Amino acid sequence: MTLATPLPPLASPAFSFVHPARDPWHRASGEDGPRPQPVPVDHALLTLEQWHAVRAHWPANLAVGVMVPNDVAITTLQGDLARLKLVALTFPKWTDGRAYSQARVLRGRLGFAGELRALGDVLVDMVPLLLRTGFDSAQLRGDQREQAATTALSLVRQHYQADVHQTLPVYARGGA
Repeated sequence: MTLATPLPPLASPAFSFVHPARDPWHRASGEDGPRPQPVPVDHALLTLEQWHAVRAHWPANLAVGVMVPNDVAITTLQGDLARLKLVALTFPKWTDGRAYSQARVLRGRLGFAGELRALGDVLVDMVPLLLRTGFDSAQLRGDQREQAATTALSLVRQHYQADVHQTLPVYARGGA
């Protein structure tokens, strides 16, 4: 019996953890968009409802992000993706994985190139799948530790299935 030569580990895409006190993105207040100001705030993180209220007059030179609930058809953002620097997808419970599907559609089908962030009930165990489905960053739940999440990212370096970073399954990659 011969053993197959293992594939070399893939370079892992960058993944970061959000610390609210150091986050450059600022959540806007007001139900129907940011409260009136002389100029809208750069790096504003808006709810989907706020974005819909202000998108027609939001200045093109100001970075804007949108928080999207996991029960929204993510394709409704398709026309706005070029203007968005950040899309934050929410996990209301760690057992509810619809935001993984939203991320996969944003990256794979819609070609979103901005930051994709996970918010809500985000656990250490979720981080490897967050990375594989296209997330760039996550704000961990308060009782979770960043060091454990970083370790979780390094445990498995090869995956048999395809994902947003490696679009071919291992048997179709050729080589070894």
